[in-house]
Amino acid sequence: MATSFSCYGAVSTLRTPIPLSRLSTFRSPFYKFRVKCSRAEAGVVDDSRSAPIDVVADVKSERVVVLGGSGFVGSAICKAAVSKGIEVISLSRIVVIENTIFSSIVFLLFSFIIFGLKSKTFITSQHGSNKFQSLDCNAGDVFYVNWDEVLTGATAVVSTIGGVGSEEQMLRINGEANVVAVNAAKEYGVPKFILISVHDYNLPSFLLSSAYFTGKRKAESEVLSKYPNSGVVLRPAFIYGKRKVGDFEIPLDLIGEPAERILRAIENFTKPLSSIPASDLLLAPPVSVDDLALAVLNAVVDDDFFGIFTIEQIKEAAAKVKV
Repeated sequence: MATSFSCYGAVSTLRTPIPLSRLSTFRSPFYKFRVKCSRAEAGVVDDSRSAPIDVVADVKSERVVVLGGSGFVGSAICKAAVSKGIEVISLSRIVVIENTIFSSIVFLLFSFIIFGLKSKTFITSQHGSNKFQSLDCNAGDVFYVNWDEVLTGATAVVSTIGGVGSEEQMLRINGEANVVAVNAAKEYGVPKFILISVHDYNLPSFLLSSAYFTGKRKAESEVLSKYPNSGVVLRPAFIYGKRKVGDFEIPLDLIGEPAERILRAIENFTKPLSSIPASDLLLAPPVSVDDLALAVLNAVVDDDFFGIFTIEQIKEAAAKVKV
């Protein structure tokens, strides 16, 4: 028996109301809407008195937890997510830095010499003021945090946890900390976990067996094991952008951006060199921190986006969100 359906009504978005005239063409994955319809048998004139059939689907908005959200990469992810109307909870350890020129210079030199400008979890003045709308900043350590206050209601967890140090420290930070987070997310029923890992730079096996990479790969295995159909591992190379260290801003993009353009322009000529061990230390294109953040957003909203993603795939994923 033939039936007909008529759409009556309109809807709400996460942030900005969408005119009814645009509903047929609106496709953004960051907004959800609902429609009410009425059903009438064939030959029956539909009018305002027809009883509607309520087929409303209330879709819960995204609520993303960013571990290490005050760091270089984490803060970019938080900013990008909030700009798309996504609710964000940032969890980071706090390193107290006095706002003096001397302490900033000391910290800057310490970062260069000891950490090679790896992303650390420290609170910047930008996050300290909590200036981002829909951003909830929390101080804590994944080994001791009360997950009830962080993971309840989350739709995805993004981990930017990582660092360098002694062998024991790297195994604990890069591996164990992420494993704890993955298992906690799984226990609380969070449907997706996204890990920021690292490109292997085509290094020889004896270097990849170091605690830094061993910890990273251990974390990756845990993500893919606990989340076989929704876990995401992003493997960027050198990440560039404007990084804040104390009162200073380090313009890593002045090096990273032209380097990326040059390496992508000549990649057809450099591909034969990829068989040389450690060649990617020089030839792997750097990744913009903004592109990495957009790739994370794509992973958050796209249920078909899971698995391990290379530098090129990160770029492609970011492009989907830019459109």
